[in-house]
Amino acid sequence: MLASFSIAPVGAGEELKRYVAEILDIIDRSGLPYKLGAMQTTVEGDEGRVMALIMECHRHMRRKARRVLTHIAIDDREGAAGRLDGKVADVESALGRKLRTD
Repeated sequence: MLASFSIAPVGAGEELKRYVAEILDIIDRSGLPYKLGAMQTTVEGDEGRVMALIMECHRHMRRKARRVLTHIAIDDREGAAGRLDGKVADVESALGRKLRTD
């Protein structure tokens, strides 16, 4: 399973890098493969671990802010593995060139 997600504390102001850094520390320590993007982070793993991680991050942010918005996009394909890099490689292969990626 791949899951891209973003978490935003509502009412925390415009500068959110401190909050994002705290969430990325949790993700990094999880041991799951991930990629940080400009607007979201994508993690790969089995459903239980991925969803538990997302909820851990959400709950962490909820302790920091009275309101939190969490957006999740899931790509769950039976038998698929190594898709964190594989999906990008597939598109680059179709185009015949490398692309700029997060």
